[in-house]
Amino acid sequence: MEDLTDNEQEERLRRWWSENWLWIVGGIALGLALRWGWQYWQGSKVAAAQREETAYAAVLESLGKNQFDQASTQAEAMRAERPASPYADQADLALARAAIEARKFDDAAQRLRTVADGSKDAELRGIAKSRLARVLIEQGKFDESLALLDLASAGSFAAQYHDVRGDAFAGKGDPAAARREYDAALAAAKDDVRIDTAYVELKRDALPAATAPAATAPAATTPAAGAPAK
Repeated sequence: MEDLTDNEQEERLRRWWSENWLWIVGGIALGLALRWGWQYWQGSKVAAAQREETAYAAVLESLGKNQFDQASTQAEAMRAERPASPYADQADLALARAAIEARKFDDAAQRLRTVADGSKDAELRGIAKSRLARVLIEQGKFDESLALLDLASAGSFAAQYHDVRGDAFAGKGDPAAARREYDAALAAAKDDVRIDTAYVELKRDALPAATAPAATAPAATTPAAGAPAK
């Protein structure tokens, strides 16, 4: 490298700065803006989650006081503000549970279908589907319940889906199919704490036993005319 005097080095540095200062300052400004934007976005996300959590807690509080209409209004406001929020899904699940306890099955089915069809969370969709299928059974819509529970896409909900399908077949009066579904539920359950295997076994064992078709009695023969009766 060539030897430069102090003045030459200073002049070269000054020239380099005059040619590049705009890029340097712009880069620093951009970095600061990105950092501020990231922090602002993160803060907004946290604040939004806190608002949603508070709103969900208010729904639960209203339900705890048996104020179903107020809870419904609060849940609808949550859904309107953030349609894809998991807290809005949780609120609908809570309202559906309360509706089921009050035997308002149409209202429960509507809320469960909203979550089953629209939730971004696979776990919440599975929960909503299994609960909706049980509501349909309560309404006597056994075939619709069976069609809802697609075993090919059941995933970790396989045991629950088989269990509910067993209930649907039992409701239809098909104990053989119900028994197959309960057996499949028990086989799929393993360590799944979401299913009560003892209860599934109880339902299976309570099914009517399969009966063999009754033997057909031989047809009676009519004695020929004039033949002595035996």
